Amino acid sequence: MLTPLVEMDGDEMTRILWKMIKDELLLPFVDLKTEYYDLGLPEREKTKDKVTFDSAYATQKYGVAVKCATITPNKQRVEEYNLTEMWKSPNGTIRAILDGTVFRAPIIIDSIKPVVKNWKKPITIARHAYGDVYKASEMRIEGEGKAELVFTDKNGNETREVIYDFECPGVLQGQYNKDSSIESFAHSCFKYAIDTKQDLWFSTKDTISKKYDQTFKLLFQDIFEKNYKAKFDELGIEYFYTLIDDAVARVIRSEGGYIWACKNYDGDVMSDMVSTAFGSLAMMTSVLVSPDGKYEYEAAHGTVTRHYYKYLKGEETSTNPMATIYAWSGALRKRGELDGLGDLVDFANKLEEACIKTLDDGIMTKDLVGLVSEGFKATAVNSADFIKAIRERLEASLA
Repeated sequence: MLTPLVEMDGDEMTRILWKMIKDELLLPFVDLKTEYYDLGLPEREKTKDKVTFDSAYATQKYGVAVKCATITPNKQRVEEYNLTEMWKSPNGTIRAILDGTVFRAPIIIDSIKPVVKNWKKPITIARHAYGDVYKASEMRIEGEGKAELVFTDKNGNETREVIYDFECPGVLQGQYNKDSSIESFAHSCFKYAIDTKQDLWFSTKDTISKKYDQTFKLLFQDIFEKNYKAKFDELGIEYFYTLIDDAVARVIRSEGGYIWACKNYDGDVMSDMVSTAFGSLAMMTSVLVSPDGKYEYEAAHGTVTRHYYKYLKGEETSTNPMATIYAWSGALRKRGELDGLGDLVDFANKLEEACIKTLDDGIMTKDLVGLVSEGFKATAVNSADFIKAIRERLEASLA
């Protein structure tokens, strides 16, 4: 390696897997260079979350990062870890700094068929990663009164819109987005479609949200026409916009093999739907791509708390490390591509091939065994044995 990866360590069971993956599948084969940041909750508390910001700025510097799953603390976690503050989601912080779009795609194997029987190719969800409900302000209304949306410009002039005249208690929520972020989202989606030579679908609900969602639609179309249409035509790929309810119907009837771009919340929900229908959230790749070409690879799932508590008791766990391994392989491949290191790209490809061969040989973690199609045989193993089985096949491939 010539240039370091930014390495972001995480929490709980995924932190344990992180070390196992490095020790068994990376360090014996790669002269690994990383700039290390510990995003585990204790370190975020110790640094008052400065470490999260530092890791994002390092990603801007080096261009490629790999991230372990992390805890986003709730009230219970504040008490459990004795936190001084309910620290924000590291993913949210990093996404905001990089102004990136999250692309999530399932890892497909022969022995596990999608629940949607006509899905034959991966469906990639492109999720806008800024604003909307995740940055919303909320208010509980305890009685009668008028709720208004108020915008005050820099000269002090007000624009008002009545939301509702409450005749009883209720709730309010105000959310926002920015043209600059939506434009970055669009550029990232179009560039990723070109890089992967896939069709791009985009969906919102502009018939109901005639200003908010329509802004997304219009900006996408304008950017496509001015910057990307010629390249799409040259590659023979397509961009189109449709309402999200129509998109859902099209997705279910399709064979897959395209990118489906969604607003922040839509992408959050639909990526879980797609991953579950293909098999498991633990078999879902995730990469954050900024419009200026910075990449952060991560697992799409959480920290697997239940398994971590079993691990602390000394009990055996069968936690699926596939998404985390693919975060590493994706980051190593991109680092190799950017630095012109063919051997590093080849290693990343062979690591993924070894993972797939292990699964095709019927060696799996418990979460996958129950999903195997009739006619295939599968044996459940613990996490350590699964990673060792991958190493055996990786060594054979490299030899």
